[in-house]
Amino acid sequence: MAEADVASADEAGTDAESVTATVVGASGFTGGELLRILAGHPNFDLAEATSREYAGKSVGSVHPNLRGTDLRFTEPGDYESVDVLFAATPHGVSMEYIEEFEEAAETVVDLSADFRLETEAQYDEWYDGHTATEYLDKAVYALPELHREELAGANLIAAGGCNATATLLGLYPLFDAGILEGQSDIVVDVKVGSSEGGAGASKASSHAERSGVVRPYAATGHRHEAEIEQELGTSVSFTAHAVDMVRGASATCHVFPDEPVSTGDLWGAFRGAYENEPFVRMAAGGSGVYRYPEPKAVAGTNYAEVGFEVDPSNGRLVVFSAIDNMVKGSAGQAVHAANVALGFEETAGLEFQGLHPVGSP
Repeated sequence: MAEADVASADEAGTDAESVTATVVGASGFTGGELLRILAGHPNFDLAEATSREYAGKSVGSVHPNLRGTDLRFTEPGDYESVDVLFAATPHGVSMEYIEEFEEAAETVVDLSADFRLETEAQYDEWYDGHTATEYLDKAVYALPELHREELAGANLIAAGGCNATATLLGLYPLFDAGILEGQSDIVVDVKVGSSEGGAGASKASSHAERSGVVRPYAATGHRHEAEIEQELGTSVSFTAHAVDMVRGASATCHVFPDEPVSTGDLWGAFRGAYENEPFVRMAAGGSGVYRYPEPKAVAGTNYAEVGFEVDPSNGRLVVFSAIDNMVKGSAGQAVHAANVALGFEETAGLEFQGLHPVGSP
C-alpha cells in the first residue's frame, strides 16, 4: 500500500462519525474477540450481541475478560437496525439468513466460510453446496493486504480462514514479485491452536486429549486449500496439525522456484508487498530468541509476522508466517476490513501490540 494511500485512509478516519454494530453469534470465541475489539473501537457503538444459548445473560458471564460490560445477549432473529452486522456463526448459517442480515444492516461482515469462495462449483467441491449463490459475486475477501481497493465501500465482506490467512500472507509477496508464477510445487504445513475448533467441546479438543500433541488432523483436503488456491491462482499441497497451544497459527511453506532466488530478491519482494502495511512485521532470521515468525509474539494482536530462508543446496525457499488465529485470522481481520470499507483509520481498534513475556498463547 502506498504511503499516500495510508495517509488518505488515516485522514478519512480522523473525522469519521461513529456507527452502530451487531455481533451475531457473539458467545463463541470469535464472537468474544469481536466484542472485545469493537468495545474499544473509537468508531463503533455496540448495539446488540446475539446468542440463542445465553440470551438474557450478561456478556461477561460468558467472556470473563469483558466483565463490567453492560451489554447482554439477545435472542437472534429480530435484529436491531444497525450500520454494520458481524456474523460469527458456524458455516451454513449466514447463507441461510443473509437476506435478514442485509435488511438489518447496510454492511455485513461474515466470519464463516459462507462467502469466501467465488463460485458455486467451489462450494460443491469443498463444502456441501451453497444455498445463496447469488451473493457470491457480491462478496469481497476480507484480507486488506490483498484486497484493499475492492474493500472500499463493500457491503458484503467475507473474512478469510485462519489457516488460509497465515499461508497467503507468507506466499503472496512471491507471486506479487513474479518469483513464483503458476507454481504448483508448493508444500504448506500449518500448526494451529485449539481455539480454531471453537467453543464447542469435543473429544479431540478436550484438554486431556489435546495436551502435548502435534497431531495431523487434515493431512490432505483441508477446506482452506480452496481459498489459498483461489487467491494465488495455483494449487498447493496443504497439511494442518493441531498443537498444544490455545491461540495461534504458524505456516511453514516450502517452494521450489524455477530460477535461482537470492536473499536480496526475497527482501525486495517482502518489502515491496508489506513495507507500508500497518499489520505485517518482518522476522527473517535476525538475532535474539524469536528469530522467525512466532504465534506467541503476536498473541492477542492483529499483527502477522512473516519471514524466510533460502536453502542454497537445493534452491528451496522456506517461508514462515505466524498470526493469532482468532484476531488476524478472524475477528481482527474482519474489523480491519470494515475499517477500510467504511473509510475509518485502518488501525482503529486494533492497536494492541501484544505482551512479552507471556504464557502459552
